[in-house]
Amino acid sequence: MSSFLRRHWLMVLLLAGGIALRIVAWLAYQPALLYIDTFRYLGNLTELRPTDLNPLGYTLFLKGLLAFGGFAWVQAVQHLIGVLMALALYRLALRYTDRGWLAALAAAPVLLDAYQLQIEATLMSEIPFQALLVGMVWALLSRGEATWQRSALAGALLAAAVLTRTIGMAIAVPFVLFLLLAYGGWKLWTTRQGRRRVLGRTLAGVAGLALVLFGYMSYYYTQAGQFGLTGASNNVLYGRMATIAECDKLPDDQGLRIMCPDEPLGERKSVDFYTHFQYGSADWPEEPLPDDRDKATLARQFAYRVMLNQPLDVAGAVLYDFGKNFSPFKETFYNDVPVERWQFQTHYPYHDVGTETPQTYHAWTLAYDDQLPHADRDLATFLRSYQLNGGYTWGPLLAAYALFGILGAVGVGKARRSPLRSGAFLATGSALIILAGSAAFEFSWRYQLPALVLLPIGGVLGLAAMFGMGKKPAKGGRRPKMDDYPDDVDTAAVSEFRSRYGDAPLSPLVVVIAAYNEAKGITPVLQNMPTHCGDIPVSTLVVVDGATDGTAEVARAAGAYVCEAPKNRGQGGALRLGYHLAAECGADWVVTTDADGQYDNNELPMLMKPLLDGTADFVTGSRRLGSGKYDSSVRWLGVRVFAWLASILTMQKITDTSFGFRAMPADLASSVTLREPQYQASELLLGVMAKGARVLEVPMTMELRNNGASKKGGSIKYGANYSRVMLGTWLREYVFRGGKRKPYVRRSETSAADERKLA
Repeated sequence: MSSFLRRHWLMVLLLAGGIALRIVAWLAYQPALLYIDTFRYLGNLTELRPTDLNPLGYTLFLKGLLAFGGFAWVQAVQHLIGVLMALALYRLALRYTDRGWLAALAAAPVLLDAYQLQIEATLMSEIPFQALLVGMVWALLSRGEATWQRSALAGALLAAAVLTRTIGMAIAVPFVLFLLLAYGGWKLWTTRQGRRRVLGRTLAGVAGLALVLFGYMSYYYTQAGQFGLTGASNNVLYGRMATIAECDKLPDDQGLRIMCPDEPLGERKSVDFYTHFQYGSADWPEEPLPDDRDKATLARQFAYRVMLNQPLDVAGAVLYDFGKNFSPFKETFYNDVPVERWQFQTHYPYHDVGTETPQTYHAWTLAYDDQLPHADRDLATFLRSYQLNGGYTWGPLLAAYALFGILGAVGVGKARRSPLRSGAFLATGSALIILAGSAAFEFSWRYQLPALVLLPIGGVLGLAAMFGMGKKPAKGGRRPKMDDYPDDVDTAAVSEFRSRYGDAPLSPLVVVIAAYNEAKGITPVLQNMPTHCGDIPVSTLVVVDGATDGTAEVARAAGAYVCEAPKNRGQGGALRLGYHLAAECGADWVVTTDADGQYDNNELPMLMKPLLDGTADFVTGSRRLGSGKYDSSVRWLGVRVFAWLASILTMQKITDTSFGFRAMPADLASSVTLREPQYQASELLLGVMAKGARVLEVPMTMELRNNGASKKGGSIKYGANYSRVMLGTWLREYVFRGGKRKPYVRRSETSAADERKLA
């Protein structure tokens, strides 16, 4: 506990403060704060019309939560999401840097910013939108180089964010650039494997984004007769252009002239006014339209004409509004949405939603919470004082986060060779483009909030990259999946093996042992290995997986063939190399066992018998059918749980999925797709079953390790990753590839059948 507090003391303090503030906010405003947009969401809970002003993302979020409680419940969930986002950002930062204080800086704005607290207390779409963006960043950055699966997930999360707030579509630009250039940049495009990785993850990410959006647009089509994302028309773009349009520069078109405001340029009203009150009024324009063009068409043509005539004015207005995000003080700028809307009030605030505003508020809160909206004055006063007296993220601090993120992304200082550059680019680029996209239409302090979760993590990653305070994210995380055989490590290892032993030194039956730093325990395993199984000679092939303790020399001294992988990849990589090398060297059968003495080599004939008499294609031992010792009760339980899961997935009874003493034809072993460097047992088992191989379990013995400690890690982590691999393999082999459509036939049998046909 003391070491935990020493490392995380700052985050603990920030977390305590953030939770306390959220409790105060929840108690201060009951059942929740409601804004003008809130009633649009509430009014669409039943019909779920995609043609309304807002997409259905937050409406569905509300509908799901309101099935279990009222507005107070929703407010509590949104506060909880705020805390979870802060924890996720902190954990993500710690995957890239050892500095706990630096990681805490990524979470501090979300935890302590009063404007963040106020929007969490309000039934608005910002919190799910923020959470989905954090989820997208987490999917791409949390486990080292992004795989195609995580890229697809990130694309789907981004699509969900777009369906919550359409401004999220702007993030598609940095999202795609990240997938194309991250983790190696242009260097990846110089090799075939690099191009495959980049194109695979990019196509997967785009597909995840497109499929979700297309599904929603298809629903929109069924309701509106055309594809779309939202019923919002050109009113926002019209509102922006109306504030700067020089009417005398418009062409001689009566329709466009009607669209131009009556007020002189220096006396124009706000974007919000022209967007919602003028354009949104059914009584405007007062004079009839001059031709068959409707108001929406004229508004669009007007906006495009202003942009064409006044590009510098448009760019200047957007840049001016963009710069407001970094102002030192939260104030209402001329003609902007009042900042008071996003500040805590000492009373319960009622926003104008029509002539019966109080009645509307009361009807909804009574319906869902059986109470009238109210505020605790003392708590509300405390929150307002906190907010107005520095309880928010200072604009220049956000600018510093952005600057550090940009400098880190472009490679300043030590960032040039840092893996943190990609993360800094994704987070910072996403934040800045969403601020710019919002500023292109209208400035509001509310629109700054998405950057509150993205700019800090981008700045922290950039700062860590520039000053060499980072670590590779793979440390402490799982290893990336392997490329197809042979990759560079395989090629180097096979070349060294052939230079030492020649082309085909192995016997028809090869026992493959993967070994990493097993010098102390492998000798008795090799000395007790049978030289024959019946009349079949046995070769022992030890694949040394980047060991540093002399395992290779010890294995050679014990009489084994040794293949040395120059890099440690994990047991899965070593075994896959052994399968292919055995097959290439003429082996008919492959047996696997471990280097730690857990299995009884004298049971080899029992393992091989079903293969030799043709009653099975893949034989594996089972400690549950035989006898086994366990180093923990959790592992005892895990063996049974994973056996049950494998039985459900394959519709075949399995008692032990991770027994390491197994036998199979060499061509079967080398034909299975194996990409997992760790947790490979279930990938192999489900892979051979998907190929239609007859799998048989035989009772066998399993002892505890003869030396050292297991390299499988903690029980919970191991179990989670083992489940991930099992489910992922099942999806790949049984769902996407349609496995087990025909029975497995040995290659030698196929060749014999072909010869008979030719004869």
